[in-house]
Amino acid sequence: MRRVVVTGASSGIGAATVREFIARGWDVVAVARRADRLEALASETGAKVLRVDVTEAEDVAALAAYVAELGPLHAVVNNAGGALGQEPVEFADVEAWRTMFETNVIGVQRVTAALLPQLRASIEPGESAAIVTISSVAAFNPYEGGAGYNAAKAGAHMVSAVLRLELSGEPIKVIEIAPGMVHTEEFSLTRYAGDQARADAVYADVDRPLTAQDIAETIVWAVEAPAHVNIDQLTVRPIAQSSQHKVHRGPLVPRTS
Repeated sequence: MRRVVVTGASSGIGAATVREFIARGWDVVAVARRADRLEALASETGAKVLRVDVTEAEDVAALAAYVAELGPLHAVVNNAGGALGQEPVEFADVEAWRTMFETNVIGVQRVTAALLPQLRASIEPGESAAIVTISSVAAFNPYEGGAGYNAAKAGAHMVSAVLRLELSGEPIKVIEIAPGMVHTEEFSLTRYAGDQARADAVYADVDRPLTAQDIAETIVWAVEAPAHVNIDQLTVRPIAQSSQHKVHRGPLVPRTS
């Protein structure tokens, strides 16, 4: 059976990715900080779960030890991350920036480094392993108030790009998925410190923003592509979001000539 570790699995894209891998017959190790959410996910899906804070070296070492006991490991999805605040650079909360960098960048490095030896050891002749990192369109498109998140996701992008070069010659896929506007229950609410009105306004009148399930299906598709096929970098947006700065609000309708 193929096995995958998914970080940031307690909600949103991470939880949806766990469900999608399970549906496709994978053995899933779901990790996150919130043990209660993980236990609920385990009860629902049958996934194995472990409480892990990817910013803590001891937690990541415990994850590596736990996975080693299970047997072969075939894929890792670095999904743990998130955005905090939207203040201008001049008035930025430096601790919020530090948290974003620790989670979105250093967390990716910690988990990748800890599990890479197990991925290598599990590759059968003619097959490949996969390391997926979830970045964001924010990695490539700056916007006012986004500097901390822009920088963190740009860092995640570069970690993935450099890793791909460093693993050249090995049968290991290094995949980056960069979602655009995804409407999950917590992303914007966390960013705006629980301000539901501000969080809801992000998606107001947008005709079908992406869902966590959309991204989960994309992740699993990229991992399950033929062994020699690498999806280096894939940007996924809803049709209503033409770019970071252009979001159509209202129904999507064909123009009449």
